[in-house]
Amino acid sequence: MSAASPLTILIASPLEDEQVDRIRNFAPDRYVVIHEPDLLPRPRYVADHNGTPLKMTPEQARRWAALLARADILFDFDKNDAAGMPANAPRLKWVQATSAGIGEYLVKTGLSGSRIAFTTAAGVHARSLTEFAMLGLLYFFRGMPHLNAIKQAHHWERYTVRGLEGARLLVVGLGSVGREVARQAAFGGVEVLGLRRAPGQQPSEGVSRMIDRSELRATLKTCDALVLSCPLTAETRLMIDKPEIEAFKPGMVLVNVARGGVVNEAEMIVALGDGRISGAALDVFETEPLPPENPLWDMPNVIISPHSASTVAAENGRIVDIFLDNLQRFADGRPLRNLYVHDRNY
Repeated sequence: MSAASPLTILIASPLEDEQVDRIRNFAPDRYVVIHEPDLLPRPRYVADHNGTPLKMTPEQARRWAALLARADILFDFDKNDAAGMPANAPRLKWVQATSAGIGEYLVKTGLSGSRIAFTTAAGVHARSLTEFAMLGLLYFFRGMPHLNAIKQAHHWERYTVRGLEGARLLVVGLGSVGREVARQAAFGGVEVLGLRRAPGQQPSEGVSRMIDRSELRATLKTCDALVLSCPLTAETRLMIDKPEIEAFKPGMVLVNVARGGVVNEAEMIVALGDGRISGAALDVFETEPLPPENPLWDMPNVIISPHSASTVAAENGRIVDIFLDNLQRFADGRPLRNLYVHDRNY
């Protein structure tokens, strides 16, 4: 790539000026950065990658179409017409996503079969999702629902909790999030098992033993807690279905930071009601936003996070870190970090 022919980067979702400047100053001889905030949704909170939808005027729509036509690289998807990106941005070579899990989105928009390269934000959310997972485990193993109830009743009575130390935890999905959950849980005295996707996968730090999918139900009978941190693929959809939930050891604590489609939600609700699941910390759901009439809202043994457990103030800076690393790799002709693999759907 010569300095005389820089590639055009178009920022396609809300991003703070300081992060745009980092991209703009990275290699100005190689890349021209276009950031037009008035053509983007207005962010509702820090690291909001969707924002309040923008109703473009005809003039704004023409401007945006002209920018797309120039773009070689997009920072995030064109949310106005993601399915039309191959036609609307004919020069587009690569999209840096702001989410770790983009498989469902690519399939839904038809982009999974396109020639465009996609890189994800995998790894950015490992610490924040681990914090949520550990919060959920501690919340239920330390008896917080009981503490809340006796506080509301102004009732003083000493009691005993089971505690997290010595519990057995199964982590399904040992990517960056699952590995960090395993490491932190093991540090707290938890016995951690991991479900491997492929034979021969070695245990990561904190994992005492790996199991195969064929061992899942038998293993669930012996576990006190389950953390789901896997991508949603054809292989993992409804991985935790009615037979698996019926195999739960009574009193199971469930944490889901994967996708709602990994769990049979209706059967999970039944198990939350009859005590087979003593508590659930949920960041993802079968239908999002979670409908107001969903029974989960009123269950005292459920923590509901509106798909926000990964979102922290430092998120955009961490995504830009990945993007800058990938810009250097792209210029050097090296493999991109977090490259989406179509056959795996993640």
